[in-house]
Amino acid sequence: MESIGDDLRVMQRTPLAPAHVAALREAGTQVVYAAGSYLARPGQLADRFVYVVDGEIEVVNAYTDERHLPSTLGPTQFMGEISFLNGGTVSMPMRAVRDTTVIEVPRATMLTLMSQIPEMSDIVITVFSARRRRQIEQRDSALVLIGEELDRDVRCIAEFAHRNRIPYSSFELGSAEASAVAATCSLPPDRPAVIFGRDTLVVDPTPDKVARLLGLNLDLVDDEDFDVLIVGGGPAGVAAGVYAGAEGLGALVTEDIAIGGQAGTSSRIENYMGFPTGISGADLVWRGEIQAMKFGTRFAMPRRVAQLEALADGSFCATFDNGKRIRARAVVVATGVQYRRLPIERLIEFEGAGVYYAATEIEARYSKGTEAIIIGGGNSAGQAAMFLSRTASRVRLLVRGRSLAASMSSYLSSRLEAEPTITIEYGAEVSALHGSDHLEAVTIRNTARGSEETVPTRALFVMVGAAPNTDWLADLVKLDDKGFVLTGEAVGATSPFAASLPGIFAVGDVRSGSVKRVASAVGEGSVVISKVWEFVDRGGRI
Repeated sequence: MESIGDDLRVMQRTPLAPAHVAALREAGTQVVYAAGSYLARPGQLADRFVYVVDGEIEVVNAYTDERHLPSTLGPTQFMGEISFLNGGTVSMPMRAVRDTTVIEVPRATMLTLMSQIPEMSDIVITVFSARRRRQIEQRDSALVLIGEELDRDVRCIAEFAHRNRIPYSSFELGSAEASAVAATCSLPPDRPAVIFGRDTLVVDPTPDKVARLLGLNLDLVDDEDFDVLIVGGGPAGVAAGVYAGAEGLGALVTEDIAIGGQAGTSSRIENYMGFPTGISGADLVWRGEIQAMKFGTRFAMPRRVAQLEALADGSFCATFDNGKRIRARAVVVATGVQYRRLPIERLIEFEGAGVYYAATEIEARYSKGTEAIIIGGGNSAGQAAMFLSRTASRVRLLVRGRSLAASMSSYLSSRLEAEPTITIEYGAEVSALHGSDHLEAVTIRNTARGSEETVPTRALFVMVGAAPNTDWLADLVKLDDKGFVLTGEAVGATSPFAASLPGIFAVGDVRSGSVKRVASAVGEGSVVISKVWEFVDRGGRI
């Protein structure tokens, strides 16, 4: 098993057990690669597991064709990365240093072996996870962004990649690194760009285009059948994906923005059991995603369900935003909530250019050296304030009410009050935004005093209000007066997660009456699958 050494660029080698190698030999094919030949290139499907019998394999810089890391793969090691689990694509080129003999096992066969031999599965997943972690820490990938600090489209790709734990490199426009990459790709040195390997320039970049290059937005076959469709990739949806896969259900998890949902925007969750020093929402859900993929659950993103129809046989047809359709015998609604857009003039104009709805490492970079303004009085706003206080010159938390007691955990509000770089202003709201291409200042109105103040800032964070994502459900299920899905006794169902239409279940924040906490969402997503299994096993009857 590989582990990360003191230097993140160095892997410690521990071989697979002899029994594991024997299983690979029986299931795979022995192949010889000549020195200098490539075993994988960026964008190529991660469709096979490669175990090194003899020889040496190096990671190659996609832009210089030179060895990229000081360490190489040798006998008893194996190629691969976390995208192998979900049928994604390769992110870095791999080349034979000398004549190299390997055993290649097709992806589907290898996944079956991993399910049959859990000890081998643990080793492989640990190695893949460690490699991805190293790539993220070192900003190491064939995906390169130039001009993120200036171009809104490039910044959007950076946010998408960061929230989905996709490794990428980002260089400032005009920097030596950016100029070198541009020259290699025959691009103008003064133009923002998104590049995937030397030969692929992403024109008019969007998250969907990048996801397609990385194999994240699965090209689902029209009318492909699943036991359960899980709509939403937050803590509840991913937990449901873990347990659905573990129970042998054919499951698909779809997410229209980023795996992690609103929880993925939290820089630190401290009140989740088992993590006494805290864990970021993105990291927590990423671990669950890997676990779900291990059990065979599939993920597709960014992919939004535009319409859901109930069919005559009791199953469901989901139509996605790209027109593709799939069928499912049951549906778990885990779409959560999203922060409301406040009625502030020019708000939409500055979204992604000074107005943000998340506070992760990438937004912290944008707020470096400026005063960060946060609107909101809940735990997410409080965690954002603590996190941004490390990089912003000052943090100002605007709360409409007169106290945080009803909306924020006591431990967190105490920390905010003790932090000298954070100011809490009660009875305050943003009344105007100022700037040209980017936010430059905001006007803050104090409703109690009737005064206004214009504050220079490049970063405004909106973390207030919770609007459920239920428009796509149309008239299929009953909702409460705020748009949350009614379940259980409220609709005459025996399961607390069953909606008014048999076969549809709701978990997490989107469910009416649920406790809006990560731990609760994970618990509901885990428990609901037993009811889904019962429904599917009975042929769609309660």
